[in-house]
Parts: sequence; C-alpha cells; structure tokens
Amino acid sequence: MVAAMNAATPIFGDEEMTERIHIQVRAEESSRYASHEDFHTIFNDGLKELYQLSFLLTRDPAKAERCVVDGLEGCLTGNRVFREWARSWAKRTIVQNAIRELNPRSSQSNSPLSAGCFPDIDQLSRGPGGHLEMDAVLRLADFDRFVFVMSVLEHYSEYDCALLLGCSSREIREGRTRALKELMNSSQMNLSDHRLFMQENK
Repeated sequence: MVAAMNAATPIFGDEEMTERIHIQVRAEESSRYASHEDFHTIFNDGLKELYQLSFLLTRDPAKAERCVVDGLEGCLTGNRVFREWARSWAKRTIVQNAIRELNPRSSQSNSPLSAGCFPDIDQLSRGPGGHLEMDAVLRLADFDRFVFVMSVLEHYSEYDCALLLGCSSREIREGRTRALKELMNSSQMNLSDHRLFMQENK
C-alpha cells in the first residue's frame, strides 16, 4: 500500500514543475534570439563594412559614424530579433538612421524614365579590385543613391525600399533607373579618360 502511494506521488509538485517548464521555455527562446553579445560581435567584426554602408548613404564621415553608433544602440535596446537575422537587422537599423539623417525625397522629373531599360550592373565602372567605384555612387543625388545602395547593393525589395523611404514602388523604379544610367555614363567617361591617358603615354 505504501509502495503504491509512493509510486503515485510526483517527484515535483505542480508549482515546481510549472516553474521548471517556464525556465526551460525561456532558455529555449533566449537561444533563438540575438543577444547583446551577438550584436557587439557583429558590429566589432563587421565595422568596416557597416561604416562603408553608412558612408555610401550619408556621404558624410560624421553622420556615417553617428548612424553606426546609433545602430548598435538601437539593436541593443530595440525589439528582439532571431539570431540568424541579426546581421541583416544591424544593416537595416543603419539604413533607417541614415534615412532619418538625410530624409531623401524622390527627384521631380518631367520625363519619367522607363522602368524596363536598366543597364547591366556588370558593365558599370569598376576599380582595380573589381568593386563599383565609390566616387561614382557618392555623386548620385540623395534619393537615387539611397535607392541604388538599398536595392542593388543590399538587395532590398522594391516594397521594402518604398516602405523605408516613404514613397511609391514606381518612384523606387525610377530612382534606380536614374542611378544606373548615371553610373553607366560615369563608367563610359572613365573608360574614355583611361583610353586617352594610354594613348598619350604610348
């Protein structure tokens, strides 16, 4: 009889079992989300890349630095994000800070550009390392530069770009077209300058 009662008696009481379950659930949830240490690692290890993104958007060293610093603070104090999304979230936070800094708006064009005539990104001006010339990107108008960096370099969708920049998808397409055409023209100018230099130095 005593043995049967002992067998039926739970090892833990209901309250203790519930608390253990809650602790286990919290531990599992915390392992899924990025921690402060994760974000510190992302910003420390990827500082050069994150600063370059910020500088391409703002064209100003002081603003670029401020966007990166505020980006880290935003990641630490903002909503929780899954660990596998942490790096993308860090970049997005910097993009949002840069948008607040410059508030880029779509250029008013009397002759809207066709959305179907994008030049090939591989034909654009590239430096010795095979990278897009930063100077050419920095010369773009604010709105077109933001659209180019976000949609072409960072692969944001038209919807995300429009949402972040507070405009229509059509304005995003037009801004990207202007940016790509200007970069293509810049590439052709650089090639002409290079050929002229080579001829003069033969």
